[in-house]
Amino acid sequence: MLLPVDELRQLAVTALERRGAPPKKAQLQADLLIEAELRGLPSHGVQRLPRLLARIDKGLADPRTEGERTWTRQGFAAVDGRRGLGPVVMMRALRELEDAVADCGIAVAAIRNANHIGMLAYYAEAAAAAGLIGIVFSTSEALVHPHGGSEAMLGTNPLAVGIPTEKEAFVLDLATSVVSMGKIHHHALCGEPIPPGWAVDAEGKPTRDAEAAKSGAIAPFGGAKGYGLGLAIELLVAALAGSDLAPDVRGTLDDEHPVNKGDVLVLIEPRAGAGSAATLTAYLSRLRTSRPADPERPVAVPGDGSRARRKKALSTGIKVPEPLFASLSALATA
Repeated sequence: MLLPVDELRQLAVTALERRGAPPKKAQLQADLLIEAELRGLPSHGVQRLPRLLARIDKGLADPRTEGERTWTRQGFAAVDGRRGLGPVVMMRALRELEDAVADCGIAVAAIRNANHIGMLAYYAEAAAAAGLIGIVFSTSEALVHPHGGSEAMLGTNPLAVGIPTEKEAFVLDLATSVVSMGKIHHHALCGEPIPPGWAVDAEGKPTRDAEAAKSGAIAPFGGAKGYGLGLAIELLVAALAGSDLAPDVRGTLDDEHPVNKGDVLVLIEPRAGAGSAATLTAYLSRLRTSRPADPERPVAVPGDGSRARRKKALSTGIKVPEPLFASLSALATA
């Protein structure tokens, strides 16, 4: 079913406020989920809200805190999220890093003990909107098998990069797995098979059954290259945030355990370097107007597709499975 954006947003805000989230924090968490829906990423959208609300009800998520920051170096903040809502803790860290960047040219926040931060592009884009380069890393439970393996040993370990230009920011957001586990959960919710090559089941056998894939392992993208990049992020985040490594991580896909994954945010002042926004803008224009392989499909750069989907969804509404809408409606009135 299609829902107007404002109606879906208000459902999410109401459900969060009823569980003690202050209005601004409820709006921030809801905005993160709605933005994912608008950009065609329902895996990181409102389907995650029922689990988050259950985590609040069980004391595994605190909807009021913004976490605590300890500046261990002039440009390095160690953040204890204190089980706060992921977007709330991350955006507070981002705003505080902005002040440090003014002095150092670069600043880093390493975050532990914060709930799922959702779509990483949200923060990379926020950094770029402030005129800064933003790089975001995150880890998760063991969901991805190593290249050549069949057992889940790594997180999906996404990264995002936001770079300001003279026009819209360049924003790249990708997981180091073929697909996110959230997307597999979305296929299971809709009763749809997953494409071949996405995952193996608990026995290590290739599967197209989304339910079977939930207890199996996702493939790394690009074989050995995706595996290597995912492993590098796994180690980098654990080294900086002091978070657990994937086989011991819990809390982003369940409502039974405290969250113990990690997140890292890096902000860089472009003017500390020698490049120019005009040069970047001109290059992106050259890419978009370069010769396409298919004349009917112009060359795009990362972020173009999500912006087009967002524009369309703002006018047509957001598609939500009926069982999920019923669940959200009940949670908003509970």
